[in-house]
Amino acid sequence: MMDDVVWHNGRALRKGYTTGSCATAAAKVAALMLLRQQVIDTVSIVTPSGVALKLNVEMPLISPGAATAAIRKDGGDDVDATDGMLIFARVRLRADAAIHIDGGIGVGRVTRNGIGLAIGQAAINKTPRHTIEAAVREAIGPERGADVDIFAPEGEARARKTYNARLGILGGISIIGTSGIVTPMSEESWKKSLSLELGMKRAEGMDRVILVPGNHGERFVAEQLDIDSRYVVTMSNFVGYMLKEAERLGFHQIMLVGHFGKLVKVAAGIFHTHSHIADGRMETLIAWLALCDAPHALMHQVAACVTTEEAMTLIDAAGWQRVYPAVAARVAERMAELLRFSPTPPRCDALLFSFDQQVLGSSRPVAELTEAFR
Repeated sequence: MMDDVVWHNGRALRKGYTTGSCATAAAKVAALMLLRQQVIDTVSIVTPSGVALKLNVEMPLISPGAATAAIRKDGGDDVDATDGMLIFARVRLRADAAIHIDGGIGVGRVTRNGIGLAIGQAAINKTPRHTIEAAVREAIGPERGADVDIFAPEGEARARKTYNARLGILGGISIIGTSGIVTPMSEESWKKSLSLELGMKRAEGMDRVILVPGNHGERFVAEQLDIDSRYVVTMSNFVGYMLKEAERLGFHQIMLVGHFGKLVKVAAGIFHTHSHIADGRMETLIAWLALCDAPHALMHQVAACVTTEEAMTLIDAAGWQRVYPAVAARVAERMAELLRFSPTPPRCDALLFSFDQQVLGSSRPVAELTEAFR
């Protein structure tokens, strides 16, 4: 059985299971109910990582030609958009021995290349497809075949809280999971989902990209720089990881666009910008004020600030805005240093803005930077 908890920062966090595990369990129990023509209350599966799960079956329905069952998704303490929703499977026997898996209502459809599934396919990833087929085969034996439909009535609404639309997955959620188990606080799965969008854009032939920390950056690029959003990919706090992924995928030009308070950390060589990893904002800003020959009094005032916005108010009032393009240039240099061992190093640039959506500084003239993305 599953070791139910993982320890993180001294806290015991409960593990959960993926939508792929839910779909696999639902398909297996539906197949068994169809053959036996009787309701089954619990079902056991073994996840791809070798963990045994015993799950409760909800809303079972049996007819002579089909059976349907649902498993409720439980993400443990790693609550996401699909947590608590029902994942259904409907199984019908076929005249041949093939097993055909498709998605129904609430499961998204693939509309763009680059995510490892063909356009038009249901967004059921390769590992869940394999585990669903294996579980149904175990239930019905080698001589029979089955049509398996995975569906999620809440899926379309829940998908609005995910990255699916950006990835070209429309109409619902994805059935995913490589291990079958959800580990709380897993940055790896989050990073991989961000990298997936990079890979999709590269597969479509794009060779330049704009990385932003989040929604503010995306809005700024569209509204203030007038650049098509298709060039934009969210990197969250994973600056270094996404830069290396962009390098690996062969992008020729990378531009970081973000709020000054976030990207000033990169000027200090901090490539994971979450505050629990490192801060150094004020120290970095003070160092660059010193390099720009700002007065000591201003630097002491900045040292007493809690936020970069507070510091920027003092800097602007004192007329030392020249520090912003200096920091932007250093951010670009740090990016290039990180990628310096690439066989074909990409062009690296940075643009910093304020909370009121004004350009503060950039590594090259703004017109020159934006022209490359027209």
